[in-house]
Amino acid sequence: MKRNMKEWLLNMTLASKKKAMPILSFPAASLLGLSVDELIQSADNQAKAMELVANRTDAAAAVSLMDLSVEAECFGATVRFSKDEVPAVMGKLIEDSEAAEALAVPDVHSGRAGLCIEAIRKASKTIPDRPVLAGVIGPYSLAGRLLDVTEIMLDCFDEPEKVHTVLVKCTEFLVQYCQAFKEAGAGGVIIAEPLAGLLSPDMIEEFSEPYVRDIVEKVQDEHFCIIYHNCGGGVIRLIDSILRTGAAAYHFGNAIDMAEMMPHIPEDTVAMGNVDAAGEFCQGTPESIRKATLSVLEACGRYPNFVISSGCDIPAASPWENIDAFFGAVGDFYND
Repeated sequence: MKRNMKEWLLNMTLASKKKAMPILSFPAASLLGLSVDELIQSADNQAKAMELVANRTDAAAAVSLMDLSVEAECFGATVRFSKDEVPAVMGKLIEDSEAAEALAVPDVHSGRAGLCIEAIRKASKTIPDRPVLAGVIGPYSLAGRLLDVTEIMLDCFDEPEKVHTVLVKCTEFLVQYCQAFKEAGAGGVIIAEPLAGLLSPDMIEEFSEPYVRDIVEKVQDEHFCIIYHNCGGGVIRLIDSILRTGAAAYHFGNAIDMAEMMPHIPEDTVAMGNVDAAGEFCQGTPESIRKATLSVLEACGRYPNFVISSGCDIPAASPWENIDAFFGAVGDFYND
């Protein structure tokens, strides 16, 4: 279902009783009786997972799997799969400048990317009451998986042209990938750029901001929004650069105090965060996550443009009693 996403975000700020929007997908594996590996390898399973979560929760949007290995695998990176863990990129694909120049931009339907696009196509037809959002990796974070997440930091100083060569190709792919999600019926994407959270203000301005902005300028419109996610601990000092990307909304992790971030966010821009996904959703208890959720809401709920969320992708092993307690706490806060 095609909807005006600018109005959707505006209505979030105007609502007196706000809906939560956690990054919630992988825990649906337990609802389906599937392993994580079975979930990621099937478009039907991914679409059914989004539908089950939408039926069980009153989340503001249905969010697809946040699997940050998909795009790197399309480029040829080696990915480690396991039964109950999210896939992980192993080693590095690009050894030197010659390999960077030779790197080919893959087709967006290659590898598991085609499955993810088809899952969005299916889910957008079975979830008519809220936007369906796809998950993609950010350009610098993708380049880091191709060059090695540690070595790219050194390369930014020693071989910046090599990094820019890879970033141009990553961005070209991501633009096409986002466009494919748009055509499949997604209302937008959550673009995860966590590795950029390790950069200095000058470096994020050079190696992340222009490439994210390029994606935003080429795919974002009134029917398709970019939600920028960064869970780094240094994002507050990087926020000026992050906001210049022009994303429609922003999502931050629990490495920061969300109450310190909110004054930096323009009043007409939605910011989301940031209950600890691992520490509370996965390892907490219904009582502890209720307390943590209410704490964030009490600190940030006075901002009309604040939307409560998980700080990051909620782990597959998270108990549904904790997830239900999170939604219960949000409902109680806004109904008091």
